[in-house]
Amino acid sequence: MPRTNYHLQSDNEVEQRFWGKAEVERATSFFFYNKGSDYNRILHHLKYLGDKGLGEVMGRCMGKELLASGFFQGIDLIVPVPLHPKKKRKRGYNQSEWIAQGLSRATGIPVKSDLLTRIDDGSSQTRKSVFERWENVRNAFHVNPNVEIKGKHLLLIDDVLTTGATLVSCAVILTEQADAKVSVATLAVA
Repeated sequence: MPRTNYHLQSDNEVEQRFWGKAEVERATSFFFYNKGSDYNRILHHLKYLGDKGLGEVMGRCMGKELLASGFFQGIDLIVPVPLHPKKKRKRGYNQSEWIAQGLSRATGIPVKSDLLTRIDDGSSQTRKSVFERWENVRNAFHVNPNVEIKGKHLLLIDDVLTTGATLVSCAVILTEQADAKVSVATLAVA
């Protein structure tokens, strides 16, 4: 599997994708996503073929590998990027929640799945241009006001980082409305 090892580098390529867009403490991706590679099948099975358990296994692998580096130091909660309820019903699960559960098992950090809600059911990002991706998620998320996270350090989890639009939207709302620190980890980076 083509590892990025970004968790060992400050100011890495993943962190740079957030510069000037969202305040992120640190960011990493576990492996490189290359269209047509054997490893993109992991993501395809996880997202589209119902293999949610694969998310937990991959999250655990990522967690174990990153643990020794100190990447998780100071993280209070793991927060999966939410799917809109319609999409979650259709798919049957949120792949980011399964990745988060695996990370939690490896690190002992609790998962908080009800912190963010996707309120805009924008269409899939898969075939959108960079501009369309940013527009699609600009005001798509809401912070649960009943969850106290002020001053907490949150780790946002998603499956793939492409333009970063979804994660930036989540990070911005969490830092601005919830007064929390945010770091980011994804299984793959395109």
